Amino acid sequence: MKSCLVLIDAQESFRHRPYFTERDYPAWLAAQNALIEACTRSGVPIVRVFHVDGPKTAQNSFALESGHVRPIEGLAPFEAAATFHKSRHSALVGTGLDVWLTQNGIGRVIISGIRTEQCCETTARHASDLGFQVDYVTDATLTFDMKHEDGTPLSAADIKSRTATVLKDRFARICTVAQAVDRLATPA
Repeated sequence: MKSCLVLIDAQESFRHRPYFTERDYPAWLAAQNALIEACTRSGVPIVRVFHVDGPKTAQNSFALESGHVRPIEGLAPFEAAATFHKSRHSALVGTGLDVWLTQNGIGRVIISGIRTEQCCETTARHASDLGFQVDYVTDATLTFDMKHEDGTPLSAADIKSRTATVLKDRFARICTVAQAVDRLATPA
C-alpha cells in the first residue's frame, strides 16, 4: 500500500505564540526530522500543510502577511510533493488534500506535526473516516501545556498520552518514528 507523510502545521507561526515553549521542541524536532529523512530515503511523498487563518495582518502569526507561515526553524529541508493551506483543524477540509491523496494512489497516511491534540488528531480521525489507514506518530507530534476548566495544569505529556489513547485501534495505529519507518517496508 502506498504511503504518504502528512506534515501538519510544522510552521514558524507557533514560535510567535505566547504558549510556545522550547521544553519539548528539541526532542520533537529530532523525531520529526528522522521521520522526514526516512520518508525521503524511502521515496515516500511528503505533503506539507500550513495553517493560515485569522486577520490578514502582519501581527497575526498565522496570516501569510506575517511572514511566519513557513517551515519552523530547524526542520529538515525536503521537496514537498504538494503543499496545502488550511483554515480548519482537519487538513482534509477545503484543501483538496483528499483529492490529491486519492489521485496519487495513497492508502496510508502518516500523521505528524503540530499540535498533537488539535490539527494532528483531527486530521487522523478525518482520514480514518475517509477510509485511509492512519499511522499516528506520537513522538513526531508537538503540543504545549494547557489548563483544565478549573485552572489546574494539563501537561503536554498528558495531552499526548490522551490523544494516543483515544486514537489507538479506532482511528489510527499509534507508532514511534522507528515503527512508522519499519512499516514503510512492510506491505499492508
